[in-house]
Amino acid sequence: MGHLSSMFNGLAKSFSLRKGGNSVRCERREAVEEMAKEAKKNDLILCSSGVVSVDGSNNFASVFSKRGQKGTNQDCCIVWEEFGCQDDMIFCGIFDGHGPWGHFVAKRVRESMPRSLLCNWQETLAAQSSSSLDNDHVKEIPDNKQQKFNIWKHSYLKTCASIDQELEHCRKFDSFHSGTTALSIVRQGETIIIANVGDSRAVLATTSDDDDGSLVAVQLTVDFKPNLPQEAERITQCQGRVFCLEDEPGVHRVWLPDVESPGLAMSRAFGDYCLKEYGLISVPEVTQRNISSKDQFVILASDGVWDVISNQEAVDIVSSTEDKAKSAKCLVQCAVHAWKRKRRGIAIDDISAICLFFHSSLCSEEVSTIETFK
Repeated sequence: MGHLSSMFNGLAKSFSLRKGGNSVRCERREAVEEMAKEAKKNDLILCSSGVVSVDGSNNFASVFSKRGQKGTNQDCCIVWEEFGCQDDMIFCGIFDGHGPWGHFVAKRVRESMPRSLLCNWQETLAAQSSSSLDNDHVKEIPDNKQQKFNIWKHSYLKTCASIDQELEHCRKFDSFHSGTTALSIVRQGETIIIANVGDSRAVLATTSDDDDGSLVAVQLTVDFKPNLPQEAERITQCQGRVFCLEDEPGVHRVWLPDVESPGLAMSRAFGDYCLKEYGLISVPEVTQRNISSKDQFVILASDGVWDVISNQEAVDIVSSTEDKAKSAKCLVQCAVHAWKRKRRGIAIDDISAICLFFHSSLCSEEVSTIETFK
């Protein structure tokens, strides 16, 4: 992996001294594609249920996805350790598709988001370096948390805008009435960057200030449902409508101005171009959190989990799972049982979860590489 990391860093320096253009972007994309190929070859990318643990890393990730009762599983996940050939970085993403082609949209976004994000992150870094040129020498970019966050935020915003634009012109599947949510995090050293489009949720488990050492849940993201005041206002200003059906009290959906269609249960998503003129957006909310010694793990899960399990219940389930490699599977199975108990007669949704542990010493068994299971 060392030669790729050097190549990437070398490109960064050359980009910082050259004006942008198609040739530069092509070189950057090629470098990222090489990184992705090398990462897959070295078992650093996981796109199915399983675990990721790399020697020398502080990260340990458990992943599990289960098909619901509505047909094809439209959820998909990705964990990319040593993201961008950086030893201290990891990318985790969970994508919840919907509509006739939702599973294709979700997989496309899973494939393109980390690659596009790397390209845009490197481009933004290069722009920062270029702007610091001062006569005959290059000034060092200030190494502060706010500036790092601004770079990641700009990169995410640009990434999501380009992905949504590309999807609209994709001829392999129809995303006019289909789409996907996207929740992802990047851990860089002791900082996590969280970007959310839709109603999947990230929850942090941190040690309470009490002496009992119990874990408490901290919600890191907003569930972008259409009835949130700022979301509803945007939709209605664009002539879209937000209301519940009589047989679905409490379930707010987005509708076209004059037709009871499509009834989308979230206010932000990729695809769904039938609603993009009526208030639906793909703009992510991007936030950051510094990881302290009290923070133990973060859960990323589709709404199939959060519809039936509370934040604290999820943290308790994961923390009480003796074998951390099975923590995501245990959480998903508990959600399935909760669906059967709390929502009788309603088809169980697809349910997926990623549990990312910040301290590898927490893991009950050593795993030297990616391990997949069904």
